[in-house]
Amino acid sequence: MSHYYSNKELRVLGFSSIGINVCISRDARFYGEFTVGDNVRVDDFCILTGTINIGSYVHIGAHTCLYGSGGISMGDYSTCSGRVNIYSASDDFSGNYMISPLVPPKLTRVTRKKIIMRRFSIVGTGSTLLPGAVLGEGTAVGAMSLVKCALLPWSVYAGIPVRFISKRSDKMKSRVLCQ
Repeated sequence: MSHYYSNKELRVLGFSSIGINVCISRDARFYGEFTVGDNVRVDDFCILTGTINIGSYVHIGAHTCLYGSGGISMGDYSTCSGRVNIYSASDDFSGNYMISPLVPPKLTRVTRKKIIMRRFSIVGTGSTLLPGAVLGEGTAVGAMSLVKCALLPWSVYAGIPVRFISKRSDKMKSRVLCQ
């Protein structure tokens, strides 16, 4: 038996849609509603929950968690390195509300905002994206960074919270679009 689900197995797992040449580890877990494009790989020990749209030519590295109750969209050619955490919802930590998915909703205050990774964007290992984060086309986020806002396209960011480091070349884009 293969380490990845077969195409036939993927079709019965309940994805809203699934493309061709999709490699999803049998050790990954899915809870929610998902669309998956072509040429996608999801590595071992990933957890994906909520509403998540994954484009084509996308890689999600091992031990990555996508918590999509507010929605997550990963554009074509985007990548999450290993141990990335993406949260499209967050509790209110002010002390005025309870914090836990087990507490009745009337006692909590949860902020839900969609997270968008536009095409050609990449998130480095150990990074965290919080509700409302938007990575512009071609944005690169360095390892161990915290993103909680919109980032400019074709730029490199790093740090906690992220700060602009430099512009990033967009030459790869023309190579892909000329195929």
